[in-house]
Amino acid sequence: MVVKKDKEQRTPGFARTRIEDISPEQQIIGATFLGKVQNYFSHLKVAAWILEAPLSVGDTIRFKGHTTDLAQKVDCMQVDHLSVQSAAPGESIAVEVADKVRPGDAVYKV
Repeated sequence: MVVKKDKEQRTPGFARTRIEDISPEQQIIGATFLGKVQNYFSHLKVAAWILEAPLSVGDTIRFKGHTTDLAQKVDCMQVDHLSVQSAAPGESIAVEVADKVRPGDAVYKV
């Protein structure tokens, strides 16, 4: 027997990434998981993703993927094309990056 969930039973907000969806090579033990890169705009050198934990300008982040391993300080970030000093979980943000990152790369606060 299959039981369908009503919309009222679902958790409101955005869907968090399941731990099973993060490959072992992308995991960083002890670091705060911020989300997975959704888009990379090469002409702007900007990565975009939906935050799963709070992030502020000045924090150090690390992108980890199959061929990516990049750590850098957050110098500026945008939410809806507006510069902000901090962003909350569930917000879609864009951050300028020093090197190429790929969609699906995991992002951590270190």
